[in-house]
Amino acid sequence: MGIRRSEMVQVGRYARRPAAPAFGDTIISVPHQAPLTSLVVEEGDSLQQQIAPGRGLFKIRLADKQGRREAAGLLVQRRYAWRGYQVGATHGIHPNRITLSASNGDDVVATIAVGLDSVAGLFVDKLYGEEVKRIRAVDRRICEFTKLAIEASIRSKPILAALFHIAYIHARRINRCTDLVVEVNPRHVGFYERMLGFTVCGAERMDPRVGAPAVLLRLDLLFAEKQIQQMGGRLDLAATRRSLYPYFFAANEESGIERRLRSAT
Repeated sequence: MGIRRSEMVQVGRYARRPAAPAFGDTIISVPHQAPLTSLVVEEGDSLQQQIAPGRGLFKIRLADKQGRREAAGLLVQRRYAWRGYQVGATHGIHPNRITLSASNGDDVVATIAVGLDSVAGLFVDKLYGEEVKRIRAVDRRICEFTKLAIEASIRSKPILAALFHIAYIHARRINRCTDLVVEVNPRHVGFYERMLGFTVCGAERMDPRVGAPAVLLRLDLLFAEKQIQQMGGRLDLAATRRSLYPYFFAANEESGIERRLRSAT
């Protein structure tokens, strides 16, 4: 199952989590509304000093506890079923897969899963086995993003950017992946091509697992890395570039997120 069931929302800026006990296992905290300037909470600073009164936070964590995994799974089932997709429950822990979740208080409001290639293969192998085999044949290290879901009531721009960028950090910086593959609904292909630099590498097919059409897309993560270095954190570019990368974290903010993500995993 792939990203084709996702909410197509815009993205914005976010706050980096300080290493304070109050944050517990939070990887980053994301403001409900995108601020006009960078909202980066430096380590050691108090959250109240940096966030205006009334501005709430979504907290992004690893869904590594049963309750969080179940909540993320229920969100995926509910959002995908609303679109008419046939989605079953997910059971157990997969050693080569992590799930990230964003919470508003006790409620999980967004989630994404990152899968690393292994002898067990990837989910996309079931529908696009030959295409993925050709990528492996040229000595590339593949990962996949799946099960992206956002609560219908959430219209916060920072959420999608934060989920994608943290997932990228896990895949690229921590696990040295070279290529990202996703299955998307054909009507979302243009969005991923224009805004993130994906290319089509598998023709449209009917996915019997969900009863919906799919297209396989591929992203060279070296390309994504360069885009983040050039545009990450540059909100001034957002008005003139048809790209999501200006809304990503600045490249110099990635090391702190990577450190917390390594600790969490």
